[in-house]
Amino acid sequence: MKNIWKKMNEKVNFHFYMAKDKNLEKTLTVKDFLALGLGTILSTSIFTLPGIVAAKYTGPAVVIPFILAALVAGLVAMNYAEMASVLPFAGSAYSWISVLFGKFWGWIVGWALLAEYLIAVAFVAAGLSSNVQGLISPLGISLPKAIASPLGTNGGVIDIIAVIVVALVTYILLRGDRQTTKISNILVVLKLLAIVTFIVVGATAIKAQNYVPFFPKSHPNPDGTVFGGWQGIYAGISTIFLSYIGFDSIASNSAEAKNPQKTMPRGIIGSLIIATIFFVCVSLVMVGMFKYTMYANNAEPVGWALRESGHTIIATVVQAVAVCGMLVALIGMMMAGSRLIYSFGRDKMLPKMVGKVNKKKIPSNALWIITIIGIILGAIFPFTFLAQLISAGTLIAFMAVSLAMYPLRRREGKTLPKASYQEPFYPVLPILGFLGSFAVFMGLDIQAKIYSAVWFLIGVIIYFVYGMRHADSKLPDDSDQEIDENL
Repeated sequence: MKNIWKKMNEKVNFHFYMAKDKNLEKTLTVKDFLALGLGTILSTSIFTLPGIVAAKYTGPAVVIPFILAALVAGLVAMNYAEMASVLPFAGSAYSWISVLFGKFWGWIVGWALLAEYLIAVAFVAAGLSSNVQGLISPLGISLPKAIASPLGTNGGVIDIIAVIVVALVTYILLRGDRQTTKISNILVVLKLLAIVTFIVVGATAIKAQNYVPFFPKSHPNPDGTVFGGWQGIYAGISTIFLSYIGFDSIASNSAEAKNPQKTMPRGIIGSLIIATIFFVCVSLVMVGMFKYTMYANNAEPVGWALRESGHTIIATVVQAVAVCGMLVALIGMMMAGSRLIYSFGRDKMLPKMVGKVNKKKIPSNALWIITIIGIILGAIFPFTFLAQLISAGTLIAFMAVSLAMYPLRRREGKTLPKASYQEPFYPVLPILGFLGSFAVFMGLDIQAKIYSAVWFLIGVIIYFVYGMRHADSKLPDDSDQEIDENL
């Protein structure tokens, strides 16, 4: 038993990850990470969740959950920025926790992140599908019910559009990082233009009475959740928190960064600040255009609001560009998720074939895994069901990274490199990041917590049956001299 506990807490050597990740091509700059972060944060959620959360939880006060969630995410983002600049490894929190706390704890956090990315791919694909169908419906085109919706939703069996877009993104990613980032950067610019267009045009249709009352009185929803008041705000925070997971996708690709000491903090913090401004503006405009109750169960409220306010052509253009922009979110999620799965194979926590890279230095086996699972989840489960499950995995990783700041600071400049960016007001802000993330986690519904518990049980079983016996952290013989230059 003593040996098992010792093995669980065995820390991975910093040099091990530096040596292993040499195989990944270092091509990504601050501009690329800003595009990746904004593309991922401003994903399906900005075009769907403001309306849904307003209708189900908050009313016109939907902007408040976005601001409060951004404050919590901001505290964690500062932890991520420092952590990623010191430990620029594939796998983000999984690799960091393995170095700072031990292999078992790293695996648990990585397993939580894996749930986040697998479900996020499905969530974005399902939301993109809803927007495509909303885009073509004014043309009189509609898909047969069996292939238009996930299993059990509106007579659906499989969401065929979700399947197609995930497969398309896999094709793009297999072409290589340089090609992928060029496509992503173009699509991000187009998506930002679409969001700005909605804000400007939608602002002309705002009616002041739609903001009254700004804080509706609290009352129970038919499903047992609470609408209105601070309880509704709290439930709204837990639902929309998934909107801010994009900076984790930046960190997951830090092994492919040029000069990570500078690029990682700028990419993580910059993308979060810009994205928050857009979330606030879109939320205020959306609930100002129409009464919040009209957005109930509406998976494409941006296009719907523009059409209903008489801007049919603009709605078509904005929604078409938004659909293209959602591909960026899928690219970001699938890049980050595949790098996480690759890192499991790299460490032999899963079969080592998972950690192989192809001739283009892309972890293609890991990419195929996330593609297949993402297609299954996105085709079968509705995106409203997936939303809180994403938040659960994200929040667990956020709590772990916040706590990991304390051993990181003790080792910086000694056994680890010194960070060029250091989080201010240490040691206060890391614990605030932990407490904020914990508070949001406790606001998740019971179903999300139960599914999280089941997922963790599966992860623990895999660790003890396979990972603990096969895990590798041995340095290649020729790596020491080269990697010492990084200290």
